[in-house]
Amino acid sequence: MKPTYYITTPIFYVNGAPHIGHAYTTIACDVLARWKRLDGFDVFFLTGTDEHGQKVEKAAADAAVPPQEFTDRISTTFRDMGRRLGIASDDFIRTTEARHKRACAELWRRLEAAGHIYLGSYDGWYAVRDEAFYDEGELVTAADGRKLAPTGAPVEWVREPSYFFRLSAMQERLLAHYEANPDFIGPASRRNEVISFVRGGLRDLSVSRTSFRWGIPVPGDEAHVMYVWLDALANYITAAGFPDENAAKWRYWPADLHVVGKDILRFHAVYWPAFLLAAGIELPKRIYAHGWWTAGGEKMSKSIGNVMDPEDLVATYGLDPLRFFLLREVPFGNDGDFSRRALVARLNTELANDLGNLAQRSLSLIARNCEGRMPAAGARTEDDTAMLAAAEALPGLLRAHLDRQTFGEALEEVWRVIRAANSYIDRQAPWALRKTDPARMADVLRVLADLLRWVAAVLQPFMPDSMARLLDQLGVAPELRNLADLAAPVPAGTSLPAPAGIFPRHVEDAV
Repeated sequence: MKPTYYITTPIFYVNGAPHIGHAYTTIACDVLARWKRLDGFDVFFLTGTDEHGQKVEKAAADAAVPPQEFTDRISTTFRDMGRRLGIASDDFIRTTEARHKRACAELWRRLEAAGHIYLGSYDGWYAVRDEAFYDEGELVTAADGRKLAPTGAPVEWVREPSYFFRLSAMQERLLAHYEANPDFIGPASRRNEVISFVRGGLRDLSVSRTSFRWGIPVPGDEAHVMYVWLDALANYITAAGFPDENAAKWRYWPADLHVVGKDILRFHAVYWPAFLLAAGIELPKRIYAHGWWTAGGEKMSKSIGNVMDPEDLVATYGLDPLRFFLLREVPFGNDGDFSRRALVARLNTELANDLGNLAQRSLSLIARNCEGRMPAAGARTEDDTAMLAAAEALPGLLRAHLDRQTFGEALEEVWRVIRAANSYIDRQAPWALRKTDPARMADVLRVLADLLRWVAAVLQPFMPDSMARLLDQLGVAPELRNLADLAAPVPAGTSLPAPAGIFPRHVEDAV
């Protein structure tokens, strides 16, 4: 039986259209899901949309449509984004679905039955944009004197009846879990932030609202709707079959990895495990918070007009180059400034020149000098053995990096091999060996073909379409492209298709 692997994106809020930040998170998860499938795992990859809350209710009112109609429309744009980005998810969950409402109601009942929910009244600061409550000490003061959330969102003083979750009672249990599971939160800088926040003291959390209606009713008291984050976070267990813990999908729980943006880490690393601990449900294994993309040094914002549309970028530069760039350019836990100039540089230098040119030269030489058939493996020199050993080490190296979500370092491991292979082909000069030592020429070309197969195999999760074309040209059958299949070489004499370029250079002026 295959080991399971459950990975999730956050569910995306439907108060606006998808942008490059949504694409970034989703592509990262898609790469990990594809990698685990290649590595023999039974993968469950979840994404979806978060559709309740005051902010959505207001956005629907501004659009003069009922909230359900509004969420239906926006949710479809997120589904479409996934399709256009080549996302191979296994489920797309919406918090307006009946299965999710059932799961939320059961989670609430379990928390209430265990004594973790009580009725009171809330007086405090609330940011509609963040759908979050803030303590006085967390607020910042704007130049005009207005109080703002630490995210910059406007806050308003809220006074209303509310159910509360006894978050304060979970403080020591959370700290004990963080200490016992040092990899529970990544990267390390974010883990330290969370621990510092929890050590600073937790206050009970308001988990219901009465001032709007667009939400899941509280069981037994429909004057209240559930706090949107209690609703939203439960999606991860809904999709795994909760509350039916005998469901086939429940085998995937606990989730192996929740990938989130750094702005919502507190909800995932503090509130979510607290809810689960209180309900007696096993905690996820890891939560990783990535950084933000900025443009011109500023956070992308529709009001500023610097939001990058992933569909426009795909249309201009291609899907695989965009997927590659987003995970290559900036360490995954850091912020990065999005630049078309940098994207074009990566495309032309690393994809077209380094990898594309290596593949084109190698396969063209085989086509011209080996009758278009895979050469036999011959005697290996020390140089040959070193090159192949470097390629064969890639699965293990990438496995370690991707389990830590260090995508850029994983890609650098591959590019070390690609750069070394370009030096190798120049050093061995198979075009010259054709006249002086044709047998040695064939040996060199076989080394290059085998090396390219290993490279293409491990790059499939990052650039699935491009690497599928490269593996086609290397004569690798579609059913033999998992990591375990690399142990069996392509048979000598396999007829190869005519070589064709994988990554054309981008010729527009970079801006």
